[in-house]
Amino acid sequence: MLKGLIGKKIGMTQIFDENGAAIPVTVIEAGPCYVTQVRTVESDGYSAVQLGFGEVKPKRLTGGQLGHLKRNNLNIPPLKFLREFRVKNPEVVEGDKVSVEVFVQGDHVDIVGTTKGRGFQGAVKRHGLAGGPKTHGQSDRHRAPGSRGAGTTPGRTYKGARGPGHMGNDRVTSQNLKVVLLDAERNLIGVRGSVPGPRGGLVLIKEARKN
Repeated sequence: MLKGLIGKKIGMTQIFDENGAAIPVTVIEAGPCYVTQVRTVESDGYSAVQLGFGEVKPKRLTGGQLGHLKRNNLNIPPLKFLREFRVKNPEVVEGDKVSVEVFVQGDHVDIVGTTKGRGFQGAVKRHGLAGGPKTHGQSDRHRAPGSRGAGTTPGRTYKGARGPGHMGNDRVTSQNLKVVLLDAERNLIGVRGSVPGPRGGLVLIKEARKN
């Protein structure tokens, strides 16, 4: 059975349980999604469901994208985002509508998002390195990563050394988040804990693999 959705991160809030304890909750606008394609082992070599999300004006899509959504006389609106979910037994057909009701309160889910991009950052911010001493005549090397050479042999820096570079903008999965809030009327789902990405960022909600 398909237990997956595409959504948009709304932001964070908190709710209170019966004991009065505050629970941090990330709210996601999930769906409604449309089944735009069903892949089978016979035709494609693997089993998956392609979902579409984010209705837009037709002029925002290319002719090929519109043709993909309109093939086989599917009654699907123009959708901006298409993503695949691997499912062994989909139990859906092309053109079906999928909502937050595929999940129930108490389910555990994995959420995939893209972290905020931080641009080019130094080693202290990017990796938490300590930097150098701030005294003894060192006026401009406080946040330098320091030397990292390996001597005459091998005479080069090993791959993977921590240093300055592009930080953020990575695909990250938050695993085993508990569903604590469902609002089918407004297509909202709330999970306990944080979700990668900025407000308005695209996220994929899947059934937890390690639960």
